Amino acid sequence: MRNKKEPAGTRTDLSDQPARRWVQVLARYREPRTGRSLFELAVTLGPFFLIWALAWWALSISVWLALGLAVVNAGFLVRIFAIQHDCGHGAFFRNRSVSDWIGRALGVLTLTPYDVWRRTHSEHHASAGNLDKRGMGDVTTLTVEEYRALTPFGRLRYRLYRHPLVLFGLGPGYLFLLQNRLPIGLMRSGARYWTSAMATNVAIVAALTLIIWFGGLMPVLLVFLPTSIIAAAAGVWLFYVQHQFEAAYWDKDTDWDLHDAALHGSSYYVMPAVLRWMTANIGIHHVHHLYSRIPFYRLTEVLRDHADLAQAQRMTIRESIACAKLHLWDPRQRRLLSFAQARSMYGVA
Repeated sequence: MRNKKEPAGTRTDLSDQPARRWVQVLARYREPRTGRSLFELAVTLGPFFLIWALAWWALSISVWLALGLAVVNAGFLVRIFAIQHDCGHGAFFRNRSVSDWIGRALGVLTLTPYDVWRRTHSEHHASAGNLDKRGMGDVTTLTVEEYRALTPFGRLRYRLYRHPLVLFGLGPGYLFLLQNRLPIGLMRSGARYWTSAMATNVAIVAALTLIIWFGGLMPVLLVFLPTSIIAAAAGVWLFYVQHQFEAAYWDKDTDWDLHDAALHGSSYYVMPAVLRWMTANIGIHHVHHLYSRIPFYRLTEVLRDHADLAQAQRMTIRESIACAKLHLWDPRQRRLLSFAQARSMYGVA
């Protein structure tokens, strides 16, 4: 167990089981179970559509009741995204085509063009923690020296970008409502990504048109938008704390190792059972990065069978709050620093 004085996400000594070796150990958990996958899909989509309908109906009784139901439903939307995420890794059904088409359909609900996201997310997995390959599917992170080299305006922009109100407030809404409407990052990578983005947009517009036709603007403003924005904020927060903790892993390309980055650069976000279910075990992120083909419902089997992984990079919700204050990677100390710490240690304003 981690000493209480150690920072959240502190690396556990796994030297007796090198990161690369874990891939071989985890291979036996990779096969999805069709019945279980269908069950997980049903118990996620069923309540999601039911609560959506109840929230719409509740508008005739109380706006606050409708908003409350929309907030609850945001949890199910996060779970839908997690299932779409598994589809993108080929981890939800044995048949890759089935996984892809389920993922594309779910992408309409999550406002995320599946093929675009799948490509950018695969690049995230292939380069997470690599200082020379930042920028695709990541939270922008600068080193202390890179920040020092910026102009005053550049520093202000980075500070604004890393501010919690932007990262977890304005940013998620912009990302899912606006940025996802175009294949950003893949604009010149072929028609496939434009087709993915535009087909998803057409389906979203069609769904919203039907909602407005039958219910007016209120279901959009008081059910659709709150559900989508709250789920987006929760999703961005989850992604953030899974890689932006004090004892994270970053290295130059010459020293970077895919498996070390997967094991040591991803946290194990320990959550209560209800939140663990709502987020489809995405908090067991270090195992996911080690072997992304493992279905989310089998990740708990890994922790049950391998105590070392159950102790690695553990971070509770209370501990994770401090991660929002970390902004700059310090290669000398190999840890993330806050702006205040960088100023105190290196005089960086």
